[in-house]
Amino acid sequence: MEISTSILNVKKENIIQTIYDLEVAKTDYFHVDVMDGRFTKNDTSEKMRLYAEYLNQITNIPMDVHLMVTNIKEYIDSYNIFNPNIITFHLEACKSDEEVEKYIEYIKENNCKVGISIKPETPVEKIYKFLPKINLVLIMTVEPGSGGQKFIEYTENKIVNLKNKIEELKLDTLIEVDGGINLETKEIVKQAGADIAVVGSAIINSKDFRYTISKLKE
Repeated sequence: MEISTSILNVKKENIIQTIYDLEVAKTDYFHVDVMDGRFTKNDTSEKMRLYAEYLNQITNIPMDVHLMVTNIKEYIDSYNIFNPNIITFHLEACKSDEEVEKYIEYIKENNCKVGISIKPETPVEKIYKFLPKINLVLIMTVEPGSGGQKFIEYTENKIVNLKNKIEELKLDTLIEVDGGINLETKEIVKQAGADIAVVGSAIINSKDFRYTISKLKE
């Protein structure tokens, strides 16, 4: 299982050193949590744009952009200039299947991989029709909006069901999980079928990034 480190709660005065330290610690991705204050109560857009600029300038580790926003196109345009590896948007922010399809194609036109995310209470079956057209599904294992929350246990079944569907369709779509992942819960999501775990507090608050990331990958 790969690790995408969320830099949401890194203080501005520490961000550059933290990026270097996480690169040395061999994180697989940098996870950029973009919130607009409408889809979620918090607004991180200004802070995350600044962090994305730093990432684009000082590291070659792939950028994993998670848009928790209502105006999806505006934020695709805003973050595409930083050459992200993948841009993920929320199914719940779209009013129709046609809108979902539009954003999938728009992200692809910008030579970027596409992910779709769903909140804990959204049935995973709602995403099945889009699986052949996307690179990744991000299952939220907490309510989107802030870091440091506790893992919601019932989301494990969604990971299992999604993994089975991907295998049934013989696709290579990746499953990413985000929320409450630490050294205890990582085994749950790994066994359920997750390919990538987004981890924030458990890494950023640890004394040794390299040790924590290596343990998460075991």
